[in-house]
Amino acid sequence: MADCEEVQVEVEEPATKKARVQADIKECGENLHTVLKDFSEFQQTRILSDSSQRKTICIEGSFNNREGKAIVLLEKKPFNEEILKNTLNSNCVLQKEFSNDIYGFYEFFPSVKYSGIKTTVIYPATEKHIRKYQSQDIHLIEETPELYESVTLPHLQKEKFSLQWVTNILEHKSETDRVVFEDPSPEIGFILLPDLKWDGKQIEDLYLVAIVHQRGIKSLRDLNSCHLPLLKNIKGKGIKAIEEKYGIPCSQLRIYIHYQPSFYHLHVHFTYLKYDAPGIHAEKSHILSSVIDNIDLMPDYYQKATLPFVVKETENLFLEYERRGIVRKL
Repeated sequence: MADCEEVQVEVEEPATKKARVQADIKECGENLHTVLKDFSEFQQTRILSDSSQRKTICIEGSFNNREGKAIVLLEKKPFNEEILKNTLNSNCVLQKEFSNDIYGFYEFFPSVKYSGIKTTVIYPATEKHIRKYQSQDIHLIEETPELYESVTLPHLQKEKFSLQWVTNILEHKSETDRVVFEDPSPEIGFILLPDLKWDGKQIEDLYLVAIVHQRGIKSLRDLNSCHLPLLKNIKGKGIKAIEEKYGIPCSQLRIYIHYQPSFYHLHVHFTYLKYDAPGIHAEKSHILSSVIDNIDLMPDYYQKATLPFVVKETENLFLEYERRGIVRKL
């Protein structure tokens, strides 16, 4: 049987220093987001990435009279029935570009109310944030259990994003109005809420995340037979909550876990099967039902399996693998 004891792997900074740094960061961010009304004080430095497919662009810059870097992520919203009802009328502007036979080509300018762009502002942005959003070449790592223990895990112990925002959600300090469902059990409970990539309105783009209450489970690698009740609870109650609220049956849900995850506190993704969500490809996502079956067959499956994952060239984890000659840049 797999070892059910929780293994603590985090290496903490001195408590006073860590508390002071986190307090400074929190204060900077809260101060900006309290007063930010427009981008008149934002100075663009460079474009980190843009995607015509996802209709997004990510910009690095800074705010006047504020120390540190900032990231602005702009994303065009998907169409929905309400927008169409209120834009295809005389309040819009239609500018003709050209026509040919029965085909006319125009640029359409809806009213200001319906031309909004989803915007995310990260301030202060660390170098980790910048690397995360920067366009760059990617590589596929075939991570054996030995490579996880010798390369990946030591890297996670010394370098990771803050999980304070996750703690805020779990302790009901933020985003309480966005919670779709909660099971408060400290062992098998979770909070289900919309992912930030979804506006909560367009059902075709449905994307929710279940964040577990249990602490210390970093990723897929930590899962064993002790976690089966948790995983089955997330699947069963998550499906029920989504069907009751959004009317989507389980047969139209894609339920999966990312590896590597974007943050190292176990969470499960729920997306609409029609939605081509980011990170659903074979090298990134692991279907939850398959994860459960694998552990049922072999309790320590994810401690023994070779797990592939994608890494960007500027990430420090890539540099660790490059240093060992496992991957190389062109």
